[in-house]
Amino acid sequence: MNRTTLLIAAAATAVIATPSLAKDRRTVPVYSDYNPYYLDYKTDISEAKRELRKDLARADDAASREDAWAEYRREIADAKHDFRKEMAERGMIVRNGRVTVEE
Repeated sequence: MNRTTLLIAAAATAVIATPSLAKDRRTVPVYSDYNPYYLDYKTDISEAKRELRKDLARADDAASREDAWAEYRREIADAKHDFRKEMAERGMIVRNGRVTVEE
């Protein structure tokens, strides 16, 4: 195959694949178990809750309890940041529960 034929084939493939990729991005809800990044987010939240329960059970004073809560808040913030970052990389901006799809 010559170079022109390869370029035409690549362009045709891109034209055919692009609408289906765009459709897939919009048809899978962001807050759905079909979204692997949302599943990761939910898992991170569950893990943070388990750790908080364990830390609070071991806490023997107010400072230990406050440390446990501070760690929990950091883990939740980190999980939200990671989820929003993954969605942004895929063209979906998540802010306060609202999703904006960038074109």
